[in-house]
Amino acid sequence: MATAVRRLLAATLSAAALATGFGPALAPAPAAAQGRSADREQARSRAASRIGVWLTNSPSPLYYQPARIDQAVNELAAAGFTTLYPNVWSRGTTFHRSRWAPMEPALEKANPNFDPICHMTRAAQRRGMEVFPWFEYGLMEPASAEVVKRKPEWVLQRRDGSTAYPMHGTTMVWLNPAHPEVRERFIGLITEIVQRCGVDGIQLDDHFAWPVELGYDPFTRQLYRQATGQEPPANHNDRFWMRWRRQQLTELLRELRAALRDLDEQARRSGKGTGHPTWISLSPGPFRFAYNRWLQDWELWTVGSLVDDLVVQNYAYSVQGFANDLNQPALVKAGEWGMPVEIGILAGFGGRTTDMTTLAEKVRLTKKRGHGVIYFYWEGLWGEHAGREGPALRQRAFRDLHRSVQRP
Repeated sequence: MATAVRRLLAATLSAAALATGFGPALAPAPAAAQGRSADREQARSRAASRIGVWLTNSPSPLYYQPARIDQAVNELAAAGFTTLYPNVWSRGTTFHRSRWAPMEPALEKANPNFDPICHMTRAAQRRGMEVFPWFEYGLMEPASAEVVKRKPEWVLQRRDGSTAYPMHGTTMVWLNPAHPEVRERFIGLITEIVQRCGVDGIQLDDHFAWPVELGYDPFTRQLYRQATGQEPPANHNDRFWMRWRRQQLTELLRELRAALRDLDEQARRSGKGTGHPTWISLSPGPFRFAYNRWLQDWELWTVGSLVDDLVVQNYAYSVQGFANDLNQPALVKAGEWGMPVEIGILAGFGGRTTDMTTLAEKVRLTKKRGHGVIYFYWEGLWGEHAGREGPALRQRAFRDLHRSVQRP
């Protein structure tokens, strides 16, 4: 633990130097573009033709029976989908027996020996699809979770000492991405599923973040004092303080990248297979919001090759609003730098279902920009949230739409 803290402090001091303009910088955008490899070009082409969907257990019975998963995979393949993003980390639980977190209660009750993600991966890959497990809740945990009770020092705090985040009827807290034990656990959750299921990569989203008002807990205060000789500013929007915290999140991403590469190298050296995937997909919100609200610097992560593709969520109601969001500068620059890009489009969730005419316009706009498409979410296609059009019509419409936009 002491060694880990010393390593963390060294990384933090380096991050502070970066934030103030001293120390080595990441490669600039032109160098990244000039050094673009054949692999990156191939990845861009694959991303441009990608049609994917996020899948979850809530509110859906999908994960609990093998036959349901098989049916879903077959329907998606028939409708022209190429990529699946199943949720594997939700409200502090996993969908397998893990050394790092408890199993999701409904799955444990229904079939504790069943691994839905491995089953889905095998079924999808047989149909020529890719699978990227989606760590939806990132660094969030229920306030009632056992790990929060055992490790209160892991939890980020506001300046007034509060920690709670109400979300979908559950009180959540945010674990500290600067804490070495939090980092170890988070990376462990990811690497165990990469080793177990033969997936094609992993995905982080907008909950891989540090909310801007957090960081006044004792651990972070001490770390900041050691790094800068000062107390954290009272204003959580202080630019230097925001940059320092962004660097902590970036350092966790660097450690994850290194851990995945180490796994791959170990597997290749062992001769037991072709290695493990190192692909990291990131699904953030629009850049300015992500940068200022969640301290996600995904522009920096793109330039620094810390992520392999971007799935930028664009849930604007109108087609015009959607088109405007496609022009956000960071997204345009990511494409110019050679980063594979997909756009997250809302198919349906809760009381909101996007009709097929609007969806088709949004998909065509996205494809025209050379981006792939990922829908949120499975039940919004032709399931629970199919809306007035109904499942049968929407299933046919998605199939026809995808045939019309897929590259030859």
